[in-house]
Amino acid sequence: MAPAAEATGRSWQTVAVRGGEAAGGRPAAGGGRWVGVPPERLAKWISGFGERHGGVVGVATDQGALVLTGDDGAVAFLLVPPGAPVAAEADVDAFVQLTGAYRRIGLLLARKAAVGIGVAVGPDLTVSKVDSHYVQSRTAAGGWSQQRFARRRDNQAKAAAESAADLAVRLLLPAAGTLDALVTGGDRRTVETILADRRLAPLAPLVADRFLDVPEPRHAVLEAAVAQAREIRIRLIDPIR
Repeated sequence: MAPAAEATGRSWQTVAVRGGEAAGGRPAAGGGRWVGVPPERLAKWISGFGERHGGVVGVATDQGALVLTGDDGAVAFLLVPPGAPVAAEADVDAFVQLTGAYRRIGLLLARKAAVGIGVAVGPDLTVSKVDSHYVQSRTAAGGWSQQRFARRRDNQAKAAAESAADLAVRLLLPAAGTLDALVTGGDRRTVETILADRRLAPLAPLVADRFLDVPEPRHAVLEAAVAQAREIRIRLIDPIR
């Protein structure tokens, strides 16, 4: 059985698609599409991949991803969720068990006027807090008036970020030693400003590559983010026609 990475001769980070894409999923940069699968449904999804593509004829690992190759040439690159170790062996059952294990993750979601912070164990949000501050909207006024409003808006945004950092210090810092990962989301600049607080330096090594696209944080958004953080992201490369 040829390993999928060798059979295709392509890394999951650089592979491109020359044929058409099936419907569904989000387009991936460089070709293919992304889908997200909850850990509890992964085994069923893998079984379905085999059924849809004439069976799985190759199983390999590539840069920490598990790679499945279908008989029709379709390829699936399965990435581990934040906090999970990379796939070290080309073993489907071991990968399903690895990605399905409950982990303790921190969440930091922020936009300019709001922040949501939480700690989750598996699918359960065990600690949560959302907060918001008034940050003035942009103004179309010109001249000195526009500059004055801009300064006021920047000061309000700075105060909101400082308050968010205080909240992170209170809720995330004590848990830093027990977290498998810290997943962030919302507005990158706002999140980076919050994490730049020196008190939060112990969290820096825990920040996951995965950044969640979420609206202004509310409790429901924080709960939904737990599922996004846990899902296995899969890059699908459809057969070349």
